Amino acid sequence: MDEPFNEVIVKSVHRNTLAKQVVERIVQLLNSGHLKPGDKLPSEVELMEMLDVSRPVLREALSSLETLELIKRKTREGTFINDKIGSKPFSVMLALSVDNLPAIVEARMALELGLVTMAAEKITDEQLDRIKLTIDRIAESVDDDYGDYDKEFHRLIALSANNPVVEGMINSLIVTHDRVNKQIRYRERDLTVEHHTAIYNALKKRDPHEAFTQMYRHLNYVREKVLKAQNHE
Repeated sequence: MDEPFNEVIVKSVHRNTLAKQVVERIVQLLNSGHLKPGDKLPSEVELMEMLDVSRPVLREALSSLETLELIKRKTREGTFINDKIGSKPFSVMLALSVDNLPAIVEARMALELGLVTMAAEKITDEQLDRIKLTIDRIAESVDDDYGDYDKEFHRLIALSANNPVVEGMINSLIVTHDRVNKQIRYRERDLTVEHHTAIYNALKKRDPHEAFTQMYRHLNYVREKVLKAQNHE
């Protein structure tokens, strides 16, 4: 017989990266079936007592879960497990690996390399124009403040793959982009423009092999830079 919800949830959470442990515990409850799609979570006060954490820690964890679309908050009704969670296993795995930067970088590479090859076969002229606009905005940026345009460049490529099966992964892809982006200590605008332009030109030629090659070159550079910075912390 399954253990009561209160007894199951209180077993975890000790003093060490508490917000991450709260995220892990809720994901474990999902995987075990103690929480199911559509279930309503206890109130913040109840969760704080069950988990023995402060309100800021709990809210940080809930914010992470909401970003990953594992939960949704309804005004005046409370917080619920997303009723479509079963279609988003990638988000669940991302939640469990949120502090594993090498795994996140590789997951992003795996997704984007596949998406860019599909995009090369399906992209429209209108989508190409929007991608080109992000490159122009990066080139015009002041003080290398172009993170949003960088993210939009990758999001537009993912969307232009036009595949409903992988569309559910795109928001998770953006989450990995944000997580990696936070580790970048310095930006190289000209190099970013060069890499993005090479990817854009491959897409414009509708050449999947070249698109893959140029995207790999770009993401591998990002990976090496981020992991080098992490190793020096």
